[in-house]
Amino acid sequence: DWTSGFYPGSMWLAYELTGDEALAEEARKYTNRLEDIQYYTGNHDIGFMMYCSYGNALRLKPEPKDKEILINSSESLCARFSPEIGLIRSWDFGDWSYPVIIDNMMNLEILFEATSLSGDSTFYNMAVSHADMTLKNHFRMDGSSYHVVDYDMRTGKVRSRCTAQGYSDESAWARGQAWGIYGYTMCYRYTRQLKYLEQAEAAYEFVCTHPNLPEDLIPYWDFDAVNIPHELRDASAAAIMAAALYELSMYSNKAKYKETADKVMHSLSSSDYRSKIGENHNFLLMHSVGSYPHGNEIDVPLIYADYYFLEALKRKRDCDIEAKSKSVQK
Repeated sequence: DWTSGFYPGSMWLAYELTGDEALAEEARKYTNRLEDIQYYTGNHDIGFMMYCSYGNALRLKPEPKDKEILINSSESLCARFSPEIGLIRSWDFGDWSYPVIIDNMMNLEILFEATSLSGDSTFYNMAVSHADMTLKNHFRMDGSSYHVVDYDMRTGKVRSRCTAQGYSDESAWARGQAWGIYGYTMCYRYTRQLKYLEQAEAAYEFVCTHPNLPEDLIPYWDFDAVNIPHELRDASAAAIMAAALYELSMYSNKAKYKETADKVMHSLSSSDYRSKIGENHNFLLMHSVGSYPHGNEIDVPLIYADYYFLEALKRKRDCDIEAKSKSVQK
């Protein structure tokens, strides 16, 4: 499943945060179980599966095969790229012609890394093409993102803009907005193209100035859901956003990005969202929403919420250490 990389990834992040070698052993065990996925071409999610697992492994406790596995995984993802359309196809099901979802921005990281690992610019160029086309066609004037954009396979033109997991086609699905902030912040890291940074900032402004954003900054599952304030919250969207904002704060002198991330993490770490040890099926966070329209994973713990919560903790620590270092230098 598309979430299979988040558990070993969580173990890697927990190891990084604690130094506990037992966690590294667990991380490696569950990472290695995914080895065959390097050849999977069934959807765009191989980036989630393999970079959250093998990417963290290569960064923290590499083994000789990790590099080749990540390059092979990137080649599998590239098999879904259409040069005519300039995008990586997300799904092979449904009534769409060539659907691309905002979530797919997250899978570009493995392509950028593959160029660094291999020296082959093909991966980088495909990632930039996808980011550029998504920037052109996925976003509204207010900085919010559509969930799904469907393209004509013959002409490459947009056929429709809609949702699969949000409240309506024109609504702002919360996790989709978080994917947008994270995805374009990450693209700026690799390319230093200002337009990507500006899009991440625009997406942030939409979310964090929205009248339907709750005071604790944990969004409802969709910003336009009809029964706000009686709708469910999505802790996964909040965790993704916090992780993104810590990185965004490193590229800006605007204090608001880190301040917002700190507020989100304060809320997620409270008893309202952070579960007690041994409860909540042993997940870290409560109250996430997978796909409300399909009745799937409604108000439950989700492994990717935990993963990005841990990543946000790591990034918060890194930001705090850097700020302290700058203060000492002054």
